[in-house]
Amino acid sequence: MEKIYTKTGDKGKTSLLDGTIVSKHDIRVEAYGTVDELSSFIGMLRGQILDKKHLESLLFIQEKLFTIGSILAANNNIDLEKKNLIITSDDVIFLEKEIDAMDETLEKLTAFIIPGGHPVVSYSHICRSITRRAERIVLALNEQSKVDSVIIQFLNRLSDYFFTLSRWAEKEYK
Repeated sequence: MEKIYTKTGDKGKTSLLDGTIVSKHDIRVEAYGTVDELSSFIGMLRGQILDKKHLESLLFIQEKLFTIGSILAANNNIDLEKKNLIITSDDVIFLEKEIDAMDETLEKLTAFIIPGGHPVVSYSHICRSITRRAERIVLALNEQSKVDSVIIQFLNRLSDYFFTLSRWAEKEYK
């Protein structure tokens, strides 16, 4: 059985999916590490949500983030389609439909929102903030190494999803 530890991290290095060794502070590692952090917080958020529809949506999002993390760790040297690591415009459309459905139940936004309150509201805002950070890091990575534009669109829409989810939760969990 393979051991979980490789000891390459002891020297500040890690390997990408294609075996390339990079620094643990490499922008690519920052990008997929932040996506992983986001997924972990979404897991915490899922533990607070009571309705099945949003639970299923959050699980779908986590699965897509796992795919995005893998794509970012691939260093553009792996046949992503062969490994079924694809994010499509349909995934972005899924988020847009989720946002629109929640938005239909909300009043017009007339003021800034201060994060806090019910745990679902707070965790949604944390997820929104981490998504924005992930998006910034992926955009910086894109300046060095081409990132599929659909990934950038997905992350951008995902922060809107979490903002809308926080508003929906504020209404639902009062």
